Amino acid sequence: MKKWLSLLLALCMLATLSGALAESSGTEALSVTHHTAQIAGQTLSYTATTGRMMVEMEGSQAQMFFTAYTLDGVENLDQRPITFAFSGGPGAASLYLHLGMLGPRRVDVNGDGAPTGLPTGLVDNPCSILDMTDLVFIDPVGTGYSRAMKGTDPSDFWNYDADIISVSKFIRLYTSLYGRWGSPKYLSGESYGTVRAVGVADYLATQYDLYVNGAMLISSINDMNTALNGRDDSTDLSYVLTLPSYAAIAWYHGLLDEKYQSMLLEDYMTEVREFAGGDYQHALFKGTHLSQVELDDIAGRIAAYIGLKKEAVIHDNLRVYVDDFCSDLLSDRELTVGCLDGRLTGYVTDGRPIEGDADPSSTTFGTAFGSAINNYFAGELGYQTDLLYVSVGQTPYSEWKYNRDNQALDQKKLIRNTMTRNRFMKVWVLCGYYDLSTPFFAAEWVYDHVFLNPENRENLSFTYYPAGHMIYMHQPSLEQFRKDAEAWYNAE
Repeated sequence: MKKWLSLLLALCMLATLSGALAESSGTEALSVTHHTAQIAGQTLSYTATTGRMMVEMEGSQAQMFFTAYTLDGVENLDQRPITFAFSGGPGAASLYLHLGMLGPRRVDVNGDGAPTGLPTGLVDNPCSILDMTDLVFIDPVGTGYSRAMKGTDPSDFWNYDADIISVSKFIRLYTSLYGRWGSPKYLSGESYGTVRAVGVADYLATQYDLYVNGAMLISSINDMNTALNGRDDSTDLSYVLTLPSYAAIAWYHGLLDEKYQSMLLEDYMTEVREFAGGDYQHALFKGTHLSQVELDDIAGRIAAYIGLKKEAVIHDNLRVYVDDFCSDLLSDRELTVGCLDGRLTGYVTDGRPIEGDADPSSTTFGTAFGSAINNYFAGELGYQTDLLYVSVGQTPYSEWKYNRDNQALDQKKLIRNTMTRNRFMKVWVLCGYYDLSTPFFAAEWVYDHVFLNPENRENLSFTYYPAGHMIYMHQPSLEQFRKDAEAWYNAE
């Protein structure tokens, strides 16, 4: 009875506001259910609201799917934070942050993120942050159950600007419909979702006077120049910024000389950072002017730090590409290591170098979510649809346009402007040491080149975890995140 009463109230509110808000027309009936979960040692009662809202952008329309969790018994919503969360890709739905890290329910995996059985079940997530903040998980158009409306080309939404506008419109709409303008508001993005979070924070402020209190940037990549995009189109800077992650993975697998292997990981990373940003970067800058003596010296030091043979480093002109590292590091055991998470390994079955879809970490983690999310929506959350839930949309990913002028996307100036405009905005960057997709040293370099004034820089914080790209798939890291999140949300 309570379920249907809540649904009726929600529908009445939508009907009342639909005339005033163009984006709200076409919003479908929502599923509203009530639950309890064990979180942070206490039993919490909460309401889950699931469904789609329509957003309109220059004539293009789409139904955007979301799942919202609100804590029951809150008398003053102005005192209750709300966090809008999305994953990356581009082309990934929010299910990873939803059922892996932030939400009240979590996929049933072991301590290293592998499913305990198939199909994967769900368990309460004691590390959820629902006790600290309400949560709204958003699936961008073309992911999850979010779809362009009939007559709209879905690719209208598959670019940097349109993605930011559509997600911002959804957040503004939700904030109005559910009376959350007075609530402290946060954004949480993962991987490409960190690009989205920065853009959305700026758009909300400049277009709607909606200022966020903070942005949680998980496995951040806010300057595409720092990424190892390909053998021929990567900059020397990207090799410099990836080297410490190679070294961390070699350290994890115990492949180093005792003088390095005996060091604490954090101390070892400090040494490798210094080498990468100093002698290594200088050697790459010299190019063909590097003498043979210098080449031998630098190659030997690289090899010692990252666990590869000196000859292989020289063969690659000191520029070790990610696929080669993943294939070569444990080749004597006929194993590859993961790019998303270098802790994980997989067997080589055809003797060929690792390819994107052969990443053992991607394969391990991917099997944990698909069946779980479909069963969860239809079962526990009561959302019925004949649509396919798109976990990762290959078409949005392959057709994505990152910038109007096809230049490498760089948000350093935008971050500075957004944080300067809003002196209360906190930015928290979360890094995994074993992540080769968005290396931690690259995130550090980006924010070292966001030239904030001292007051704004106090709002910037970094935390590091002995995990990969999806830091929450490592149980100790998830538990540490929970402690770090308490400090971040509660900080003045």
